[in-house]
Amino acid sequence: MSHMIADLDVGPLGLGGNVFGWTADEATSHAVLDAFVAAGGRLIDTADGYSYWAPGHVGGESESVIGSWLESRGCRDDVVIATKVSTKPGREGLAPANVRQALEESLERLGTDFVDLYYAHFDDPDTPLEETVSVFEELRSSGMVRHVGLSNYTPQRIEQWVRTASRLGCAAPVALQPHYNLLHRSEVEGVGGRGEVAASHGMALLPYFPLAAGFLTGKYRRGQVTHGDRAAMVSGYLREDCFAVVDVLTDIGDRHKVEPAAVALAWLRDRPGVTAPLPSARNLDQLRAILPALSLQLDEEEARLLTQVSDAAQA
Repeated sequence: MSHMIADLDVGPLGLGGNVFGWTADEATSHAVLDAFVAAGGRLIDTADGYSYWAPGHVGGESESVIGSWLESRGCRDDVVIATKVSTKPGREGLAPANVRQALEESLERLGTDFVDLYYAHFDDPDTPLEETVSVFEELRSSGMVRHVGLSNYTPQRIEQWVRTASRLGCAAPVALQPHYNLLHRSEVEGVGGRGEVAASHGMALLPYFPLAAGFLTGKYRRGQVTHGDRAAMVSGYLREDCFAVVDVLTDIGDRHKVEPAAVALAWLRDRPGVTAPLPSARNLDQLRAILPALSLQLDEEEARLLTQVSDAAQA
């Protein structure tokens, strides 16, 4: 399976940067980034809004941490950097002037002249699509952005963006970042879903929340009260049919001598249209659990079992 997005070699697994500067401090984040690249990882995904939701944070923290790492390691040419625009407080939305300013600020925090992949993080229905498409093309043509991506867009709006880009003579988006994992498939799979629309336009799928906010790592137990930063996110998964998915992940992981997280990522990595899932890791232990997904190969029966138990867990 190809791990190319246009001319970008992103590898089979990316690293989500939402935890950097939030649940992972700068030193820990740098250690995670070092280990990810040492293992062969290339794609680092962030957003200007990360981590505005944390007390005392304003957004931009993740980009700043990645920027300090890039500067100290001198490794900009060895990695693929993706970031997004539309959620940072004070930089919300996709109006052209806002997008231009947001990118300049992102580049400053990242300490780089360009980003490889620049996403519209969330749709902005208040800004005419022609204006948003045009400003992304302006930034791409200037060299500050190599390629354009979309995240959290509906199939209908993806189609509209692509048609608008074609009509205006702008480059089409090359990547789509959807919410997709063993417990959350309906928005991507099936007739008219994000996967079908992306495939019809040659867009790579780079799923976020590939481990269902940590539930698919196996760290949650039946009957256990959840705590921590992501407790609210996993509350909807505390059902027997979801735990059954984790049981199968654990069994397959034991067979391969890897953690359940690596199995979940390998299943997702091999789904039609997927180029690279985007798990995050707030420490080296979490990273070690997911790194085998760079190369882990599931056989047909293992993949079938996971798909079957996943089918039963779809809410």
